[in-house]
Amino acid sequence: MSLYSEKVMDHFRNPRNIGVIENADGIGEVGNAKCGDIMKIYLKIENNMIADAKFETFGCASAIASSSMATELIKGKPVSEAPTLTNQAVVEALDGLPAHKVHCSVLAEEAIKQALKNYYEKNGIEYNHDLLSDSENCTDCGNT
Repeated sequence: MSLYSEKVMDHFRNPRNIGVIENADGIGEVGNAKCGDIMKIYLKIENNMIADAKFETFGCASAIASSSMATELIKGKPVSEAPTLTNQAVVEALDGLPAHKVHCSVLAEEAIKQALKNYYEKNGIEYNHDLLSDSENCTDCGNT
């Protein structure tokens, strides 16, 4: 039995939305010193919708797959829905991650929240700070 699901391997081998958005409306960058993963998410927002989302990730297969899936899950959605994306939703959409790799999905959630914060702050838009706070779901990420 493989360590990773077919969906994880597909998003690792064929990542969706990889790259940079020039003049992005929001950029979020997070990292995990323990494992070395670094994730950067770029958002393009038009008419309160996430028109585009791209990522750059330095990390393992789980980190790349989590970034790819997370961007797929928020593209085309209203900006107001993006903060509700959870790492659990990313894990479920990937048909699971090994327990010791769940922190990669947490990084994806946090990178999106950081990009949204960046967007709101650059544009002077009020937002719910609690909704965009760092995840507390991961004991392996330094977020305990």
